[in-house]
Amino acid sequence: MELLDSIPQNRPVLIAGPTASGKSGLAMRIAKRGGRIINADALQVFADWRVLTARPSAEDEARAAHVLYGHVEWERAYSTGDWLRDVAPLLGGPRPIIVGGTGLYFRALTEGLADIPAIPAEIREEAIARLEDIGLSRLAEELDEDVRADLDLSNPMRVLRAWEVKRATGRSIRAWQAETPPPLLRLQDATCIVIEAPVDWLDERIALRFDTMLKAGALDEVRRILPRWDPRLNAARAIGAAELVGYLNGEAGLDQARDAAILATRQYAKRQRTWFRNRMKGWVRVNARTF
Repeated sequence: MELLDSIPQNRPVLIAGPTASGKSGLAMRIAKRGGRIINADALQVFADWRVLTARPSAEDEARAAHVLYGHVEWERAYSTGDWLRDVAPLLGGPRPIIVGGTGLYFRALTEGLADIPAIPAEIREEAIARLEDIGLSRLAEELDEDVRADLDLSNPMRVLRAWEVKRATGRSIRAWQAETPPPLLRLQDATCIVIEAPVDWLDERIALRFDTMLKAGALDEVRRILPRWDPRLNAARAIGAAELVGYLNGEAGLDQARDAAILATRQYAKRQRTWFRNRMKGWVRVNARTF
C-alpha cells in the first residue's frame, strides 16, 4: 500500500520490468484509483496471442480499461514508430498507466523517436532475402561503423531494421536518430517505475507461468496459426511460439519444447534486466516482492 500511496493520481505512470515480474498486477491496482492501462509490450499487441504472451485476461479488461492490446493482425510488421503513433492520442485521455517490458517503447516515448520514412515492402523483402542468403553476421558487416558500434548485432530484427533504413533512404539509422524530435512525455512529468526481480524468484515464476499457459490453451493458440506460421514475422518472436511449433511439427517432444521455452524466457528476462539497468537510470526501482 505504501507504493500506491506514493504515486500522485494526476500524473501518468510508466511501469517497466522483466517478463513475469508482476507488472500487469501492479497496473491493475493503480488503475483502481483512476486511469487507463496502455500496453507497452511489443508482442501483446498481436491479436492471435493472448495466452502465449500473458495478455491481461478478459476479466481484467472488464475491470479496468485496457488499450493497445491485441489490436494488430498476425501478418503485420509493427514497429516502435507504429506504437508511438498509436499511443500519442491516448496521452490526453484518462490518466495513462503505461505498462510493459519493451524498453524501446519507453525510450521512444520519453526521449523521442526519429521520423524515419516507412520502408517499402520490396526493401523489407530484399533485406530478409539477403539475411537468408549471407547470414546475420555478414549482413551486420554491411552496416555503417557507427551503427555497428552500439547495435545489438545478435538481434536479427535490429540488424534488418538498420539495413533497411540505409537501403531505403541512403542514410544510416544513426543519422536519422540524430534528428530526433522532442518526446511525447518527459520523464519528469510522469511517475516512472522499474520493477526489479531477484533472479531465483523470477526464474521460478517464469516456469510456473509457462505451465499455466499450457493449461490455459497456449498450444491451441499456436495450433491455430500453424497454417500461417512464418518465423520472419514480428508476431513469431513471441517466446514459446517457435518451440511449440516445433512440437506440433513433430520435431520435439512437449517436455523438450516446454523446457526450451522456459529457458528462452529466462534469457529474455536477463536481457530486459540489463536494458533497464543501463537505460533507465532515472527511474524509481521497486522490488517485485514488496508490492
